[in-house]
Amino acid sequence: MRYLEKVQNDLKEAMKNRDAVRIRTLRMLLSKLKEKQIEIMHELENPEELAVLKKAAKERQDSAKTYEDAGRHDLAVKETEELEIIKGYLPAELGDEGIRKIIKEIIAESGAESMRDIGKVMGPAMKKLSGQADGQRVQMIVREELGG
Repeated sequence: MRYLEKVQNDLKEAMKNRDAVRIRTLRMLLSKLKEKQIEIMHELENPEELAVLKKAAKERQDSAKTYEDAGRHDLAVKETEELEIIKGYLPAELGDEGIRKIIKEIIAESGAESMRDIGKVMGPAMKKLSGQADGQRVQMIVREELGG
């Protein structure tokens, strides 16, 4: 099932259950998915839908941190609640060991030896780990493996 359909179905269920936080979050996700569909002028493919969901999750994460730093705990909690709902739609992320294993394979294939070769590793790593790992974590592990 596509993400758009799943969000629509879950929104109907949340409305039946009168779950205000879920309704608010799913409406926002539905709006973002439809905006993207209008922007690119064709039906969204799964990777495009996933990118929209990941962006929404990242926005919530950043907002929660900003609110927490500013002492607005009430708003930080709201953003965190929304983030947890969005995470339910995202595929499970790989752990550090899973990422490290894939990066070691890419290093072996590309012949990368030092930090100068980070570009040879990061491009293929991000393609392979798309949707499964955060870019900053991937970069940190690549640097460790290349001795940086």
